[in-house]
Amino acid sequence: MTTTMTAPETPSVPDLSGPLASGKISVLPLARLRRVTDYIQEHLDEDLRLAQLGSVVYMSPYHFARLFQHSTGVPPHQFVVRTRIDRAITLLAAGEIPIARIARLVGFRTPSHFSTVFRRLTGTTPGAYRAALLQSSQSRRDGA
Repeated sequence: MTTTMTAPETPSVPDLSGPLASGKISVLPLARLRRVTDYIQEHLDEDLRLAQLGSVVYMSPYHFARLFQHSTGVPPHQFVVRTRIDRAITLLAAGEIPIARIARLVGFRTPSHFSTVFRRLTGTTPGAYRAALLQSSQSRRDGA
């Protein structure tokens, strides 16, 4: 049985031209969006609460969450989870850090919760993902 694995979409700062720029929907100014996404990247291993993220851009949690979702297309929590999984994928590819340590480095309290979320977003477990990466790199070395 062959399993095709793909990395989840990388969260990114959206293009603010088009319908969002028309003024009908309020969005976070680009500088504030970058500030909060940079903060998320730098504090990924911490418990990131909505109130904390809102305070980074001087907004109430409700107002921040609404504008963040309009700006990125996803709620703040979903953005944080996707960012954590993207960082985990990068760390898994290195192949040197134990999976339990990666779980903590990207902000999950337990390896089992990390595995559950990872599987939900990628379709495979962190161990199987790493094994497939190692196998593909090994077969490339053998075939080259």
